[in-house]
Amino acid sequence: MQHAKLGDLDVARIGLGTMGMSFAYGSTDRDDDESIRTIHRAIDLGVTLIDTAEVYGPYVNEELVGRALAGRRDKVVLATKFGMISHTGRDGLDSSPASIRTAVEGSLSRLGTDHIDLYYQHRLDPGTPIEDTIGTLAELITEGKIGHIGLSEVGVAAIRRAHAVHPITALQSEYSLFTRDPEDGILQTLRELGIGFVAYSPLGRGFLTGQIRSIAELADDDTRRDNPRFSAENFERNLALADQVRTIAEQAGATPGQVALAWLLAQGSDIVPIPGTKRVARLEENVAADAVHLTAEQLATLDRLTPPAGAHHTEAQMQMIDRTR
Repeated sequence: MQHAKLGDLDVARIGLGTMGMSFAYGSTDRDDDESIRTIHRAIDLGVTLIDTAEVYGPYVNEELVGRALAGRRDKVVLATKFGMISHTGRDGLDSSPASIRTAVEGSLSRLGTDHIDLYYQHRLDPGTPIEDTIGTLAELITEGKIGHIGLSEVGVAAIRRAHAVHPITALQSEYSLFTRDPEDGILQTLRELGIGFVAYSPLGRGFLTGQIRSIAELADDDTRRDNPRFSAENFERNLALADQVRTIAEQAGATPGQVALAWLLAQGSDIVPIPGTKRVARLEENVAADAVHLTAEQLATLDRLTPPAGAHHTEAQMQMIDRTR
């Protein structure tokens, strides 16, 4: 697989998001053994960036990843996140120095490692100056507990303030054919500062694969049932957009999911999508997107897709996303 640079961190240009193995997309088909096989197969295929977070579960996803990486830890760039869980008794987001110190020790233990390669602040904490958060993370780098600092879903102002304290390696935010928000100043700022971009939900939570044709296909406890884009009033319109991606896929001799990933890869060598899956077959399909080349005309057609109906998160989740300029 081809590689990309997140700041000075070298990774394969398609990573693996592990959230859905333990959290969010329904518990009825959870299969830890298949998930571990999926992680092992990813490593065999050259995937290096493995992404998790303490809040996924909470905690159980990090434990799963830790089990999967036993004996293979040196083959991956391991990323996890803190800040959605308070370890100081505070309500809501907590990126205070004390909470970070507790969070990192818990993640290290669950992941079965002595260092985290890329440690993200999961969401901006309005109750803690970002300078204090980054200062603590810089100390953890000096102590050898983390290698690189990441941010997630923050705006230009926070990126600049954080980077002024210590170099930021990567920003992780949602980016796909269905969610183009980072194009409004975020990507430009990252490139100015030499920061890489990690795209989560690059397949629109599965919508862009064209495999989900009805809300009824989702498990009762699948969180996508609460997502505005999957609501009854928006689903059919968004399905029509996904079908436009399928048309391009038929032209390109690829699957819709591969086309969605190939479009993202075409947006820059500093962009690394982390499609999530808990199935080996789907992983292999995603990784094969590395070899899909779209024509200029196909890329232009995809660029012109009508924006989807509905926000990409619930109202409460959108309130945790910082877009301060």
